[in-house]
Amino acid sequence: MPDVIGTVGLVATRSQVCVFFILFSQVFNKRSFTKNYLVQNLVAKLDDLECLGSCPAPSKPVKVDEKCDQHGEELKLYCQTDKRPICVVCRESRAHRHHEVAPVPEVVSDMKMELKLRLMELNWQKSQCVKVKLADERTRNEARIKKKRLKERIEADVGALVQFLLNEKDSVLESLEAEEVATTAVIEENLKIVDREAAAVDKDIADVHSHISGKTSFESLVETYNNVIHCRPFLAVDTANCPTEYTDFSGPIQLIMWKKMMHVLHTMPQNLTLDPDTAHPYLIISDFDTIVEEGHVRTQEPDLPARFNRFCCVLATAQYASGQHYWEVDVKDKGVWYLGVTTESSNRKGFISLTPSAGYWSLSLQDRLYANGEDGRIPVADYWNSPRVGVYLDYDNGRLSFYDAVTMKRLFMFDTCFEEPVCPFFSPGKNDPGSRLQICHYY
Repeated sequence: MPDVIGTVGLVATRSQVCVFFILFSQVFNKRSFTKNYLVQNLVAKLDDLECLGSCPAPSKPVKVDEKCDQHGEELKLYCQTDKRPICVVCRESRAHRHHEVAPVPEVVSDMKMELKLRLMELNWQKSQCVKVKLADERTRNEARIKKKRLKERIEADVGALVQFLLNEKDSVLESLEAEEVATTAVIEENLKIVDREAAAVDKDIADVHSHISGKTSFESLVETYNNVIHCRPFLAVDTANCPTEYTDFSGPIQLIMWKKMMHVLHTMPQNLTLDPDTAHPYLIISDFDTIVEEGHVRTQEPDLPARFNRFCCVLATAQYASGQHYWEVDVKDKGVWYLGVTTESSNRKGFISLTPSAGYWSLSLQDRLYANGEDGRIPVADYWNSPRVGVYLDYDNGRLSFYDAVTMKRLFMFDTCFEEPVCPFFSPGKNDPGSRLQICHYY
């Protein structure tokens, strides 16, 4: 028997020895064998030879602490299919014969390599999270700072208006008080005169009664007669002529305040006028250059470089290169219109592209309300019935906003960067003679 095993040890691999013992155990009864230390040492030597010929020996061999529950052998292999360690006997069993199996050290080495790669990915992901977190925190801080600044500006602007109204209220009330004092002084003086006159009349009445009754002398009668018959007329002031209606304060107080307040606003409605030299030949400019409407015939105006020759449009005379500006346009009963700003060098001839890249930022009403963006029309509202549109230009911050000028609800805002001066433009559309746009003037 030792000779047989020695021969097997010379030509067989470790797995083949395991198969030999499996077949050998099928012939003999398992209970008749005792532990063969020679075979155990042979298998150990075969393991060493296998590792020397196939892979470098690890400095610290990795072993699985547990042993195979079925065969009692060390779990030196790892089944990739079942994802669990197995012994060499399990490897040759039917359950794992066709599975992908590798030695535990190789699996450990591969796993560590994959874990290192995964660790690099995780570290990169962590760095990205840190970047995003820092960016979000910076954005949050910027939002807080902007909110604080806006709050301060709102409080300052509203506070200025409130203070102006309070000052105006105090001034008006003081004037009202002064007028009331003046009126009262006249009435008080009149009352004193009336009291003196009433006292004198009472005395005369008493004297007349006494003389009529015949209880006085002739001399006294003559004196009383002369005083009463030839007395001076009543000199009391006629209170009907006193100014008790306060007519100076009965007018539209709120309108008066609003008119005065407009002169302290940072941004107040501007009284724009239209530039006839830029108007399309079909357009008619009227009412001190504040109304534009489509005419029935083409005017014989010279084709100036700034004049529109296809797009029914006209520019305002104002031109802006800085600051904040606001104006309102009456669009009542107008079914089609275009409003906005355009650059100084934008195209005026032929087809006009109403896009920011072409130098036009605009809002238009056609079948619905649109903003004319870079990639086409942007729906703003399905229904429009407000009589006025407000346009707010913040040149320095590159913003153009459109408002419902009645409710002051913002309709749309362009966020851009103006690189040259811009001027307002107005278009009443085409094929709608008689309808018009009018620039609103408030002062």
